[in-house]
Amino acid sequence: MRSKLAIGTTLVCGLLLTGCGGGKAEETAAPTTTRPPVAAPGPFFGECGSVSDEEVEAAFAIPDLPVVTRDSVGCVWETGDILGPSVSFSWYRGSPIGREAAGSGLIGRPPEKIEIAGHAGFRGSIANELCEIGVQYDDSFFHWSVSYSDTPATADPCRVATDLANLTASRTK
Repeated sequence: MRSKLAIGTTLVCGLLLTGCGGGKAEETAAPTTTRPPVAAPGPFFGECGSVSDEEVEAAFAIPDLPVVTRDSVGCVWETGDILGPSVSFSWYRGSPIGREAAGSGLIGRPPEKIEIAGHAGFRGSIANELCEIGVQYDDSFFHWSVSYSDTPATADPCRVATDLANLTASRTK
């Protein structure tokens, strides 16, 4: 019985050593790393999509719409009421527009295919309340969102978003 156990143990150890190289010096392959693709620099959309505060206010048709956020990737104009009307611009470099469009669909704004200035994009909306437009430029895209929330709309949100998207497209460098 002891000899069967010894033979079995020796056999298992031998197999383990053989599986690990069996004492032979083997070359090890250099570790491989996968880097995400680097997006091309893409176009310059300009601060706030190259649209002035006055142009946003005029398109949105709500006076005294202050900018509350202005940074390197976007701007937000809103009345100050957390659930009040707002307009926002964002741009994304190296991010798939399809993910943004799918997200729109998941929250009740099924994306429709559109084209602005020869560039494919999408529009998602809730009638008379909210509209968002994304426009693709190679590995980049910009996004306008117009929301009247519970405030009665002073203009069609999709007309406002389209007008703003056309201004950005016409001024893209």
